[in-house]
Amino acid sequence: MAHSGRRDSPELPDFSLLKRLARDQLIYLLEQQHEVDKLYKVEYKPVFSTSDQLCFLIRPRIQAVKWIYVANADKAAGKFRRYKIIFTPQKFYACEAVLEEQGIFGDVTTDEWAFYLLPLDDDIISLELPEFFRDNFLAGDQRWVRTAGSALHLLHSLYGPFSKIYGIGRCSKMAYESWREQVEEGEQRSRQAEIGKVFLIDRDVDFVTPLCSQVVYEGLVDDIFRIKCGCVEFGPDVTSSDKGIKVMLNSQDKVFHEIRNEHFSNVFGFLSQKARNLQAAYDKRRGMDIKQMKTFVSEELKGLKQEHRLLSLHIGASESIMKKKTKQDFQELLKTEHSLLEGFEIRECFSFIEEHINRQVSMIESLRLLCLLSITENGESSLFKCCVKNSYGVDHLLTFANLRQLGLLVEQQPGETLTVMESKVGKLVNDKTAGKLTDAFSSLAKKSNFRALSRKLNLVPKSDEEYDLRVPRDMAYIFSGAYIPLSCKLVEQVLERDGWTGLEEVTRLLNGHEFSVTGKTTNSSAKNDGQRIILVMFLGGCTFSEISALRFLGRERGYKFIIVTTAITNSSRLMEALLENRV
Repeated sequence: MAHSGRRDSPELPDFSLLKRLARDQLIYLLEQQHEVDKLYKVEYKPVFSTSDQLCFLIRPRIQAVKWIYVANADKAAGKFRRYKIIFTPQKFYACEAVLEEQGIFGDVTTDEWAFYLLPLDDDIISLELPEFFRDNFLAGDQRWVRTAGSALHLLHSLYGPFSKIYGIGRCSKMAYESWREQVEEGEQRSRQAEIGKVFLIDRDVDFVTPLCSQVVYEGLVDDIFRIKCGCVEFGPDVTSSDKGIKVMLNSQDKVFHEIRNEHFSNVFGFLSQKARNLQAAYDKRRGMDIKQMKTFVSEELKGLKQEHRLLSLHIGASESIMKKKTKQDFQELLKTEHSLLEGFEIRECFSFIEEHINRQVSMIESLRLLCLLSITENGESSLFKCCVKNSYGVDHLLTFANLRQLGLLVEQQPGETLTVMESKVGKLVNDKTAGKLTDAFSSLAKKSNFRALSRKLNLVPKSDEEYDLRVPRDMAYIFSGAYIPLSCKLVEQVLERDGWTGLEEVTRLLNGHEFSVTGKTTNSSAKNDGQRIILVMFLGGCTFSEISALRFLGRERGYKFIIVTTAITNSSRLMEALLENRV
C-alpha cells in the first residue's frame, strides 16, 4: 500500500546524532550534581528528600518557576540545601526575575540544556514548543524566535550548508535573521551538504489546513488518541484487554509505516490483506522437518509475532476510529467542510453550523467550523456569536477576541456576500426584471483572499470526475480530493520556479514577508543527492495531513522532505491554544 515513488530518491540524513548530542550535554550537566537521590515531577508542593542538593529540569515557563518555592520553605524550616535549575532549551530573563521576586535568586544556580530538536521519526523533527503558536502569533511574544533560529543553526552546522533558503511570514523572516546572525558569529567549515533547500513557513500563512478534519490514518490517530512526542497510548478498547498500552509510532513499526499516509478508506483493506499474509506465513510450519522448523523459529517466528502484535493494535485502533468517525454526524461534517472549501451550498453549511452550536455538540468543533466559514467566506454572521454565547455561556467572550485578533473570526459587514457563486446567481435572478445587472455585479467587488488564492493555486481540484483515493493523483487525497493544503502547494510552486517569481499576486494576498536567499555552497556539495533533500520548517505547528502531503509530493518529484516543526498541531490543539476560560 505504501507508495513506492521514484527509485532515485535520496537517502535521509541520520538524525540520531541530534539525540546523542542532547544526551551527552545532559549527562555533562547532571554529572555536576553527584549522588542523584530520586527523580520528581515538578509540582506545586514540597519535595520531601533527605538530599542536601536539588536539581530541577524545567521548561523556561513562569508557572514552572513559581512552583520551585521549596527554597523558601527550607529556609523557614532552618534547612539549607543547594539548588540548581536547568532550563531547556534556554533560559529567559523573565524566569530569573520570578526567582528574584520570590527571594531565592541568590540561593539558586541556573544552567541551560540546549535541547532544541527532538527527532520523532526519520523525517520529522520537533522543537516540542506548543506554546510557540499562542505566544508569538497572539501575544506578540517573540522570545521563541531565537530558539527557532538556534535550531536551524544546529541543523546547518551538522547537515549544511544550505543551497537555498525560502520563507514566507513575518516570524519566518525573523527566525532566518536570527540564524544568519549565529552563522556569522560562528566558525565556517567547508563540508558536503546533506540538506539542500530550506523552507520557513509561518502557521498564520495557512490557517485553513489545520482547521480541516484529518482523514489520513496518522492524522486520525492523533485526533482521537493524541500523539505526544511520537508516542500514543491506546486504551483497553484498542488492546482488547483490561489495560492500555503506550507505543511508539514511527517508521520502525512496519504496519504503521505502510498505512500512516493513507486515506482511512483504504486502511481496512490493507490490514485485512496483511492478516491473510501473516496467517499464510504461520501456516508454512506445517509439513516442516526438524531442521526447517529450527530455522523458522530462529529466523522468522520472532518477527512474525512482533508483526502480529502491531497488526492487532492497528486493527483495534482502526475499529475505534470507525466507531467515532464514520457516524452520520462525521459524514455531514466532512460534507460541510468540503462545501465551504469549494464555495457551494453555503446556506446549508450555515444551517449545519447553527444546529451544531444549538445542540452543544462540541465547543471546540463549533469554533473550528465558524473559523473555517469566516476564512473561506470573508467573514461570518454576528448572529453566530449570540448562538455560541447562548449555548456555551459567556465565559468564552475573550476567546472570540483572540480569534478575531488572529483574523480567524471576522464578522461579515452588511451587504457582504455569502459566496461569489450564490450571490451572483441570487442577485441576477432577483434583479433581472428590475434591470439591475450592474448592481448585481458590483456586490461581488469584495472577495475573500482564500477564494482568490484557491483559484490562482488551484487548491480545490475540479470535481468533473470521481477522485480515486486508492491511486491519488495529487496532494488533495489527504482531504478526500477536496483540497490541497495551501502551505504544501506553496512549497511545490516555489520548487518548480526556484523562487517566488511568478507568485507575486499570491504573496500579496498572503500579506508578503516572502524572501529567497542563495546560500554559500561549494561546487562539490551543489551536485550531490543532498540537493534533493528539502527541509520545511513550520513556525507555529504542523499537521500530520501536511506531512503526508509533502511525503506524497516527494515521492512524485524525487525529493525527500524533512519536516521540522515547533509542535505537531491539529484543529483541536489550534482552538485550545486560543481558548480563554475567564470573562
